[in-house]
Amino acid sequence: MQNKNKRNKVNVVYSTNPEFVYEFENRAETVTVPPQQQDLRVMTDRKNRGGKTVTLVTGFVGRQEDCEALGRLLKTKCGTGGSVKDQEIIIQGDFKEKVFQILSSNGYKVKRSGG
Repeated sequence: MQNKNKRNKVNVVYSTNPEFVYEFENRAETVTVPPQQQDLRVMTDRKNRGGKTVTLVTGFVGRQEDCEALGRLLKTKCGTGGSVKDQEIIIQGDFKEKVFQILSSNGYKVKRSGG
């Protein structure tokens, strides 16, 4: 059975032909790059957050599930909350050094970014 999601339809918005079959875009399955090849950036940010400091981890390449698993690991190790949106891990609080140490000990290639 074909995916009925309207966002994946290609070339046609609507057809009155009852026998018409919509074309759907084929999204290639993204592959998660090994930790040694990841180029992650760790930074703190306060913009558009009501003055609260958060730690951001950007640059993750791979599946959303793997990014969420890494975010869950970081949130557990830091003992705080956070979220994962658009391949960007957000950790509540200023845990820049701790996140850097956790990622580097797990084999990720990490750099400090920002001030």
